[in-house]
Amino acid sequence: MTDKSEAVSADFCQGNGPPAAGSVRDQVLAFFGPSSTDNATRQALAAALQDFVGAKTLGDRLDTWLRLIHWTRVGTSQSLHVLHARMRWREAYLYWELLLDVLEGVPEVRQRVQEAVGLILQETDAVNLVGEAGLPCDRGLLVEVANRILHKVLPAVRNDRDLTHLLQRQYGSAVEVKWFAQLPPRLFSRILAVLTPPSIPGRLNPLVRAFTDGFRLLAIRVQAQGLSDKLRARSRRPSAIMESPFYRLACASEQLAGRWQSGTGIDSLEAAWAEAAAECQNEIRWIRRQLEVAGVSLDIVYGLEVLTHCLRRMEAMVEVMASRDEASHARAVQAFLTALVQASLHECSVGHLLETNTRLLHRKIVDRSGATGEHYIAQDRREYRQIWVAAAGGGVLTAFTAAIKMSIFALGLAPFLAGLGYGLNYAVSFLLMQTFHLILATKQPAMTAATLATIMREQAGAARLDEIVAFIKRISYSQVAAAVSNVLVVSASAYLLDTCWRAVTGSPILDLHAAEHVYETLSPVNSGTVIFAALTGVTLWLSSLAGGWIENWAVYHNVPQALAEHSWGVRVFGGARMIRWADRFSHNIAGWGTNVSLGLMLGMTPAIGMFFGFPLDVRHVTLSSGMLALASASLQAEWYRDGWFLYATAGVAVMFVLNLGVSFFLSLHTALRAYDFPRRDLVELAGRLLREFVRDPLGFILPPREPEAPVSGSTITEKAVGE
Repeated sequence: MTDKSEAVSADFCQGNGPPAAGSVRDQVLAFFGPSSTDNATRQALAAALQDFVGAKTLGDRLDTWLRLIHWTRVGTSQSLHVLHARMRWREAYLYWELLLDVLEGVPEVRQRVQEAVGLILQETDAVNLVGEAGLPCDRGLLVEVANRILHKVLPAVRNDRDLTHLLQRQYGSAVEVKWFAQLPPRLFSRILAVLTPPSIPGRLNPLVRAFTDGFRLLAIRVQAQGLSDKLRARSRRPSAIMESPFYRLACASEQLAGRWQSGTGIDSLEAAWAEAAAECQNEIRWIRRQLEVAGVSLDIVYGLEVLTHCLRRMEAMVEVMASRDEASHARAVQAFLTALVQASLHECSVGHLLETNTRLLHRKIVDRSGATGEHYIAQDRREYRQIWVAAAGGGVLTAFTAAIKMSIFALGLAPFLAGLGYGLNYAVSFLLMQTFHLILATKQPAMTAATLATIMREQAGAARLDEIVAFIKRISYSQVAAAVSNVLVVSASAYLLDTCWRAVTGSPILDLHAAEHVYETLSPVNSGTVIFAALTGVTLWLSSLAGGWIENWAVYHNVPQALAEHSWGVRVFGGARMIRWADRFSHNIAGWGTNVSLGLMLGMTPAIGMFFGFPLDVRHVTLSSGMLALASASLQAEWYRDGWFLYATAGVAVMFVLNLGVSFFLSLHTALRAYDFPRRDLVELAGRLLREFVRDPLGFILPPREPEAPVSGSTITEKAVGE
């Protein structure tokens, strides 16, 4: 124990005999004896208790209560950083024990404190604290996000009548919430016994009334949300209102609350309520499974989150009602208050709200990307050669894409029109790659990372990490093959295209000014290539999310089925043809969304940056390789002597690393967060990867000679882009 803890422990020494009558401050100091005169900790406690019991107004009582609670955390210190250290050394509750010793040892002080606590409870309303605080509102996700952002910008209006505001002031940081959540049960029982005001005969306890009213509010919210059209349409029996578990839960909740508030037993009602709550949870799981199959709506996911939080709080409250002795009652109350405290911290967090409500959508996107990513991973030499061929085809097409881009650049269009032209050029090129099953290397990381995350989630057992290491090796040599094939073939194709153009027109594709511009913008030293290449990696990741979101939107709104059953189309083209088109739409919509969004983002980024005054640009390794080859075919020898060609080549190498690395990292991070993958497993996986790379570095570049069994249990049947 530290010197400070020894000093605090010394404060537990009591005086000789009962304290003399007088003010609360004098009684507290007398409890400690003569040595308290020179002890700052005891003096601060005595002053805090005197201020609390002597407060005349509700506002003063709340302020002095908060100062007393602050003292129980850090004593005379003003900084919560002290609490971090004290929690680490298991000294976080010494001040609380000191306060409890005083209240238990001085009955008159304990009575005065209980009276002050009772006045707070009588003058405030705890219904919102019990039934609303920390729970998502019913107005929807976007409105809730906007409100939380507004509350962070504008100061909150003080409302002393609502205990919710007191809880938010009392537990405004993560360390304070953690401090309360880790209260030892024995200590909490002492706190509950000492601070709870005695009941007054003939008067309903304000906490009991607020508790039951809050319970009723939660039951009403569960019924309203569970019977809403958006959830009822996806339930097992959409039209059976009376048979809905959410309807039955509301009825059981009212009976339970009324029985407990009257002071009679709830044994016969507790089991019925628990059964109805379990059926509600089953219904929520059923709706979630329907969403995973038919598409995810953030509005519905938000509604399910509201139901889940309400049911969880109601279960904690039923535990309080059903407790039969002081020990179980204290445990139930502590669990309930801990949930309230934690919810109050999350109530103002925008990040926590978005994370909990978008996780199911992320999983849907990851599942789609993971299924597509299997097509980009070679399992043997034959599939490895197929990747080379498909990537070579992608390189040939990219050479034409680069030539068209430079032709648009030569037109000298306005930034918006030029960006739109670039974007449409890229989008058409990517769509052609998808149609002819070609590969663009930079689109692989987002897909293969999702596949890796899916396998990390599904594989089990002690050998899981070894299998994942083997799979990462497959991803690595597949990615290297596609990237090298892209770059080599696009460069050769660009030279060949320039040669053919010279033979027909007598001049190179790029004039001297355009070629010089290419060289200058590709240098990693004299331009923003490093930043722009990383930004391009972010764009590649965002396009994969966009593709997954568009596919989810189409499935959720039954677009393929609506297309197959379109009355005008059936009359004109026939039912069989419309069904085939609908199947093709369903199979390709994700790829179309990914390719079009990627093309437009790559093309429009410079124009958007110019509009806002930021020098934004993109650096795509395959496209830049094609433009470098076109520029090299147009420039004279002095550009090679001055080192510009080497600078540009180094820039392409930087793009290779950043395009692929940033995209893969962001995609893997998103996938792992969607599946809540343990962080300790990631650390162990990194260590195994490092050891495997030292042992067999070529295994990350070249495939093995013998075929390997697929880790994911699936086989590759085709190479596709953006499916």
